[in-house]
Amino acid sequence: MPHVPLLPEMPEEPHTRALFDRVRGAMGPDFHMPDLYRVLGHAPAMFEAWLDFAWPLRQRAKTPRKLRELMILRGAQMSGTTYEWAHHLPMALAAGVSELQIDSLANWKQSTHFDAQERAALELAEEVTRGPGASKQAIERLRLEGFEEEALVELVLTASFYVCVGRLLHSFEIQPEPGYEEQVKRMDPANFD
Repeated sequence: MPHVPLLPEMPEEPHTRALFDRVRGAMGPDFHMPDLYRVLGHAPAMFEAWLDFAWPLRQRAKTPRKLRELMILRGAQMSGTTYEWAHHLPMALAAGVSELQIDSLANWKQSTHFDAQERAALELAEEVTRGPGASKQAIERLRLEGFEEEALVELVLTASFYVCVGRLLHSFEIQPEPGYEEQVKRMDPANFD
């Protein structure tokens, strides 16, 4: 149970209700409001800022979604953030991440299932997740793989934002909702760094 009570699917507070309606407008009327949003809704201005940052980062970035989802999954794996993993595993598969890549993600350095751009992005994700940030070498490796400044910003922002997501999820002890059991099983705790 989270440290902050979950708001109802239809909260009474007008600003939060409008934000939930915005999410449903984008996702469909039958969309079940994730527990993360039901916690964030306690601070409507912060939740709105979250949506205004997270959704464009997810949907309007120019770097391949597949690449960013690989980074998000690796960061979740490293930090033991099951909620983030469970919610992003279906997104990663829909973006083109293969089952083989998911199964070998914890050992990507030894795996043959990742190309040079994916390896450079995963290195960045690991460095940002461990902190304090990406090394000059990781940034240069991305440049060598053809990533220009806009892409570098998008990739560092992606890795950094999802570290923030993980810290929030851990701080409030937000666990995956029912229905995510299969996704959670795929996040082998033995693979945590």
